Amino acid sequence: MRNNHEIDYKIHGEEMQCVEIELDPNETVIAESGSFMFMDEGIEMATVFGDGSGRSDGFFGKLMTAGKRLLTGESLFITTFTNVVPGKQRVTFAAPYAGKIVPLDLSQFDGKVICQKDAFLCAAKGVQVGIEFQRKLGTGLFGGEGFIMQKLEGDGMAFVHAGGYILERELGVGETLRVDTGCIVGFTSRVSYDIQFIKGIKNMVFGGEGLFFAQLRGPGKVWLQSLPVSRLAAKIMQYGTYKGKDEGSILGGLGNLLDGN
Repeated sequence: MRNNHEIDYKIHGEEMQCVEIELDPNETVIAESGSFMFMDEGIEMATVFGDGSGRSDGFFGKLMTAGKRLLTGESLFITTFTNVVPGKQRVTFAAPYAGKIVPLDLSQFDGKVICQKDAFLCAAKGVQVGIEFQRKLGTGLFGGEGFIMQKLEGDGMAFVHAGGYILERELGVGETLRVDTGCIVGFTSRVSYDIQFIKGIKNMVFGGEGLFFAQLRGPGKVWLQSLPVSRLAAKIMQYGTYKGKDEGSILGGLGNLLDGN
């Protein structure tokens, strides 16, 4: 028997996905602010302080939970959606950028999955959304995106979103995978995480990548994304500040118009 609410779901779409959650009477789903899309009229929405898991930790416990959420870049508050009528009702949440929604049944992963700090989308009530510090010194100093991560704990369904295409890897005992830190969506609790320095001066100067990569060591499951939102944002900024070859020429902006840009 699960401690968390048992919810049914359906994921719609291919590249711009949304997840439809079906709630029985008195069932609740928690969601990150800004992920709501639409819902049936029998669902009641509320904003709560903390992670919305329903734990009775008192005010200071909720304050600590909310503070941890701030460290992962999330809001102090989370939104709950509860079915308050006798029949089944539905609520739908959308990912904030192009990519995939990954459903995670936490009961199948020893009750815990660690994911990127902005990956959480929604979950069954009772799932705890916390913070996972990577303890090794090298990770703390150089990990960047991978130093502070979210942890999802419980035995219910949770949903995370990721950019581009999703790859799943099952690592055996001692098997190692070296990954760009931004390409990690999440991994199970038995996978160890560390930061490795890229060797070779030419790699550092001319490689075009960061100076460090993540090392994941099994056993456990790893989810990877092909297009981290940080990489997408960097490219947009690059093109947004790029000065075209015809800027400053006689035609200038008119040349862009003539080219159809």
